[in-house]
Amino acid sequence: MKKLRFLIIDGYPKPSRDQFDEFGVTLAGNMYAKLLLRHIPDAGYDILYTSDDGVYPPAADELKEKYDAIIWPGCNLTVYHDHDERVVKMQNLAKDGFKTGLPQFGSCWAAQLAVYVAGGEVAPNPKGREMGVARKVMLNDEGREHPMFDGKPWVFDGFISHDDMITKMPENSKALAFNDFTPVQAVEVKYENGTFWAPQYHPEYNLLEVSRLIAAREEKLMKQGYFRSHDDMQGYINDLATIYNDPSRKDLRWKYAIDDDLLSADIREIEFANWLKYQVIPHSETK
Repeated sequence: MKKLRFLIIDGYPKPSRDQFDEFGVTLAGNMYAKLLLRHIPDAGYDILYTSDDGVYPPAADELKEKYDAIIWPGCNLTVYHDHDERVVKMQNLAKDGFKTGLPQFGSCWAAQLAVYVAGGEVAPNPKGREMGVARKVMLNDEGREHPMFDGKPWVFDGFISHDDMITKMPENSKALAFNDFTPVQAVEVKYENGTFWAPQYHPEYNLLEVSRLIAAREEKLMKQGYFRSHDDMQGYINDLATIYNDPSRKDLRWKYAIDDDLLSADIREIEFANWLKYQVIPHSETK
């Protein structure tokens, strides 16, 4: 098999990336690069920081010639802010991905982006932010039959952090999962010549990364009522990090309801592994 090349789009603005560095959060693009290399050790990739001044995605022809697929990590911009040049750049890139037929995959913002550029709708979740762990994500009938979830339990928890949600699916697309907090937790979007798979939750995260993300989001989470004090937050993230380093801690796993769907990479990363297997590799063989 030829060496596969991926374009990874990290849309976080530089100040946000600097904040991640301050709190030890792995940058979104790097997190997906690590995930990619765990599954395809010899994969080639480029990380593009599209929100930076002077950084522009490749044109459609170059995109198709140079890459086998596009990966979209999460992002703290808003997909329906059409007045924001940073957002428009990524909207256009997603459209070019669809146009060229390149397989696309991503988390959170990626699901919203795929839906929005294909004609669907995204809006703030009236329940507010879903943060930390998305509980009881359930596959619907479409999801149970979909190759993205081949080998996945029908009900599971996943790592999550988002304010917006998908409110209307575009034509020729499928909502695949849901929970009580967010009605669309995973999608397949077919548009023009391409297919985009994306969960709203984050298969690339682990307990340690989530604990650091929570620390980076302390001010916002305190205002939203997630913690009563800094000490409350610090105790919570310390416990998550302890479980990450010692999964045998039954007491803490029971306290926070942390099961293997969150701790086991073999379960947590199934969606991404299946995308490589069912979308990227077959597409690369036809190029």
